[in-house]
Amino acid sequence: MEKKVEVVEVKTEGEKKPFVKHKKPYKKPKAKEDAVEEVKELEKEPKKAVVKTEKEEKMYVIPLGGLDEIGKNMTLIQYRDEIIVVDCGVTFPGDGLLGIDLVIPDFSYIESNKDKIKGLFITHGHEDHIGSIPYLYQKIDKNIPIHGGKLTLALIKAKFDSGEVSKISPKMKEVKGRDKIKIGKYFEVEFVKVTHSIADAYAVVVTTPAGRVMYTGDFKIDLTPVDGEGVDFSRLSQIGEEGVDLLLSDSTNSEVDGFTPSEKTVGEAFKVEFNKAKGRIIIAAFASHVHRLQQIVNIAHEHGRKIAIDGRSLIKVFDIASTLGYLKLPENIMMPLSEVDKHKDNKVVILCTGTQGEPMAALSRIAKNMHKHTKVKEGDTVIISATPIPGNEKAVSNNINSLLKYDAEVVFKKIAGIHVSGHASKEEQKLMLNLIRPKHFMPVHGEFKMLKAHKETAIDTGIPKSNIVIATNGSKVEVTKTSAKIKGKVNAGATLVDGLGVGDIGHIVLKDRQQLSQDGVVIVVFALDKETGKLLSGPDIVTRGFVYSRDSEEILNEANEHIKVKLKEFEEAGIKDWAIIKNSVRDIASRFFYNRIKRSPVILPIIMDV
Repeated sequence: MEKKVEVVEVKTEGEKKPFVKHKKPYKKPKAKEDAVEEVKELEKEPKKAVVKTEKEEKMYVIPLGGLDEIGKNMTLIQYRDEIIVVDCGVTFPGDGLLGIDLVIPDFSYIESNKDKIKGLFITHGHEDHIGSIPYLYQKIDKNIPIHGGKLTLALIKAKFDSGEVSKISPKMKEVKGRDKIKIGKYFEVEFVKVTHSIADAYAVVVTTPAGRVMYTGDFKIDLTPVDGEGVDFSRLSQIGEEGVDLLLSDSTNSEVDGFTPSEKTVGEAFKVEFNKAKGRIIIAAFASHVHRLQQIVNIAHEHGRKIAIDGRSLIKVFDIASTLGYLKLPENIMMPLSEVDKHKDNKVVILCTGTQGEPMAALSRIAKNMHKHTKVKEGDTVIISATPIPGNEKAVSNNINSLLKYDAEVVFKKIAGIHVSGHASKEEQKLMLNLIRPKHFMPVHGEFKMLKAHKETAIDTGIPKSNIVIATNGSKVEVTKTSAKIKGKVNAGATLVDGLGVGDIGHIVLKDRQQLSQDGVVIVVFALDKETGKLLSGPDIVTRGFVYSRDSEEILNEANEHIKVKLKEFEEAGIKDWAIIKNSVRDIASRFFYNRIKRSPVILPIIMDV
């Protein structure tokens, strides 16, 4: 209704101004009966409930290894005040880590939260998933249980049989497919059977009040597995129906199109090579690849050949796997390596380590003609049943060249079919993604390019790009029922193992080792009077890995004179501070050698006081 406006003129001195007056519209008073009815109607209306928004529960997935690298796989899952650990592996040192034996994850975050750890869950028994466990148990409560398959636990137990860790006996809890373990106040962990290049391989499904995370571990889709233990498609499909908030999946072969061939195809390729071989057969294989070892045993038995083993890891696996029934050995098929020469060449198989060209492995010693028992000769067939891990190509190539010089038949090309991967290729990764249909996805186990390729595959299967997390080691990935995103970072990195030393080799020592490997060391020895600082003898120069002393006397004598002049100056100036004298000698020698021959050896001045 429009408001009525009345204009009233108000007289003031000397002028008239209009005054605007607003009138409210007239409303007829309600009758008493009408007012009562209106109140009744209002009372009938439902009162609006006050909605309280509950805060979403959160859990955290924290990878400490396995991202932007191959190996060292380790992942923590944290909910409130509890943590579980999934896998705890190693990686092997590259060319830049001189003298280093192993590389393990940085355990500093675990150490600072060790009271929260409730259990360790292992997907399978490869070194990149179990190799760091003895080092972890030197940092955490020894009563924390380890869960895994029978073979996996046996391989882990063998790691605690010697050295400092022999005093540690963690609780081992054997699991099978579809086993569900309740641990702590909040966690339920289920093991689901998958296929890989070792028996007892599982995916794990972790459920907390905040949601559900699935971790595939290493897997492939082998429809004709050697041991008949296939992928549990039925349970994986059920888990997908039940819902997974975040899937972590193996990315190692994410750049490889198609499907990874079945392990049984390797057996067929071995049969071809056995049929062709006229003399001894020398096979280099991964020690942990029990399914392949079984096929080699079976084919050797069919051809009436006995098997000799060379390599500590192979001997250990044969012992463990045959005892547990994972490796079935026909009677009298095994013989000691020392008895190989007592048998005809066409009745012998030598099974050894060294697929990656490791300098001290059996195959490398055979190739260099340095082996105690085995000398390669014409008529031998050498089968390298593996492909080189990135970085090992040159070492493997050197072994092949050395073997060929002895006129041995060397079978090493991937096209020969004597090796297939244990990891899923693109089509198998798509199958896993379609079975699980996760809300969010996080590729793991691989270099950055592999993680990126797996991300693209996931997008192709319909997972929104915004729901895919590319993390790095140490990323703290927050998971709820509606989101998965990186929320901070924890300490993560690599700890270097050299002999019995764990973490005591740092950047400075590695830099020194690299410098020593490139330019060697120069030691300058001289004697000073403790009281006066007078030069009593020397300096004498000793070199290692720098120049051959007999051929470089002129250079060394000239360096000696430069150092001697400086020491005389210190004597005349009355300088007796050894730190100053050492640093000065080091600087003079470094400048001299670089200016003369453009080399930078490590200079070690040694002062003897008299």
